[in-house]
Amino acid sequence: MKKNVFIKTIVAVTLGLGLHACNDDGDDPVNNLPEEPLITSPVENDEAAFALLNSAWRPYQTLSSTFTSLIDTPVDGFTSFLGKEDDDCTFAAQIKIEYTNLYPRKTFNALYKSIGIVNDAINQIKESAGVTENGKEQAIAQAKFQRALYYSYLVQLWGETPLLLETGGDTKVRRSIDEVYGQIVKDLKEAADVLPSGNGLTSPVIPTKGAANTLLARVYLAWGNNPLTQQQVDAIKDSRTDPEVSYHTARLDSAIIYADKVIKSNLYSLLPDFRNLWGRANESRGPEQIFTIHHDGDGIDQQGNHQAHCASHNPWDEEEPAHIQPVHTYDWWPDDDPRKAFSVLTELKNPVDDSLHIYNWPYSLPHNGKGVDRSYYNSEYLTQLTNDVDRIEIRYAEALLTKAEALVQLGRDNAEATGLINQIRRRAYGDADHNLASVTLKDVQDEWEYEFQYEQHRWLNLTRWKNLLSTVLTLVPTYTYYDEQFADPDNVATVNGIEHKVGAVFARYHKHLRGKVENIKGRNYRFPIPQGAAFEDLGIRPQNPGYGEPVASN
Repeated sequence: MKKNVFIKTIVAVTLGLGLHACNDDGDDPVNNLPEEPLITSPVENDEAAFALLNSAWRPYQTLSSTFTSLIDTPVDGFTSFLGKEDDDCTFAAQIKIEYTNLYPRKTFNALYKSIGIVNDAINQIKESAGVTENGKEQAIAQAKFQRALYYSYLVQLWGETPLLLETGGDTKVRRSIDEVYGQIVKDLKEAADVLPSGNGLTSPVIPTKGAANTLLARVYLAWGNNPLTQQQVDAIKDSRTDPEVSYHTARLDSAIIYADKVIKSNLYSLLPDFRNLWGRANESRGPEQIFTIHHDGDGIDQQGNHQAHCASHNPWDEEEPAHIQPVHTYDWWPDDDPRKAFSVLTELKNPVDDSLHIYNWPYSLPHNGKGVDRSYYNSEYLTQLTNDVDRIEIRYAEALLTKAEALVQLGRDNAEATGLINQIRRRAYGDADHNLASVTLKDVQDEWEYEFQYEQHRWLNLTRWKNLLSTVLTLVPTYTYYDEQFADPDNVATVNGIEHKVGAVFARYHKHLRGKVENIKGRNYRFPIPQGAAFEDLGIRPQNPGYGEPVASN
């Protein structure tokens, strides 16, 4: 099928991001904070302005894969079989991330690379004599949407962070969380005033008013949960107890207001079948997908989207573990929820020879089903090779859950919050028989996981709710392969009545689960400020609490 065109032709820009496979190593040339203008070719017309902005997406494209390792892996429910035991992703799976780790390093630098291109583009577009006034207005609105998106990840993952705008900024000085969020909100409001409304069916690779408003709701929800300051993280950096929960009423009110703008626009809705959100045949289309990150695949865009590759890179070999896997079958997830069987894949039929492949003890763990494309003939295998499926950044279900969460946290209108949750549950089950009569915060939190498993929300959710430590410390010891019988690969273990030699794969799963429990502590509410592109010290101080000060290395 023909791929969507990512707005306009991307200008030729050297960004230094390698076309690496899922197993990125420490030599991956990630990007440094920009100090000079990144693009010097003149912006002669509207087309050139939008092409310049498209180039800013390219560093961010590489994070479609990286977010899986950084946001999904270092929590309770995932492990990694990517690389050797001293690989960056296996360290993430054991919550052993330090400032030298590839994934924070790549993410931090790529986000600032995109920000640098956006800032330079705003200045060039403003000064251009060839870009029409309408072109300038639309292009700058798109630029501000991009910048806000990039900063929204920086402030959630690292807290206080340098704030660089088209007017300049210090690359070494960390600005307060409120300053960063304030700039994000300012950018998004200005973008939302200008961006087109779309019709719910407009290609979601193009930012729209709906995308800006949903991102505003996301941002206000995170900000309204009173993110931890540097001092607060420092106070718990060695603790095994979560910090106290508190809310900012006005910001949660704003989360509701902007979620409502999306909900009441009547431009978006849940697809009747949850399964039809995923895969190349279903990519980047309304009315549920609000904003997506376009991918043409390896060797064409910057890196391709390796979420499919990481979920099941060789689906017809049960004994070949996936790069990133669920470490249990979500026993607390109701078996009759159709999302469970789709999202946590325990079996898959090969359409070529009609063989059934089982992903469970004693062969391997389940696979992340959303990464396994089942949308066209033999796509289960073909998309593992091409890595060209667009990533869903924002979808309508998020607006519903955001509003429901804010309502419950404020203690308001439980009936409305329940109705929002039940919209999602009705779609999931196909009927109203599983609707809830009322919802608690725990119900809302569970619904986030049921609906968004393997969509790079888990770490962000747990840190927002301030239950990261308790979740890992409470749930992980209950998982099957945490049991000591799996510590020795030569042991014979019993699972569901099946006896089998543990083997190296399950012993590794066991080690990762034990590592999560042994290593989790308060410092993990943030990632460390990493090294730069050439493994240099970026000079950003202070480092996040509990991590060593970065030093240059070869």
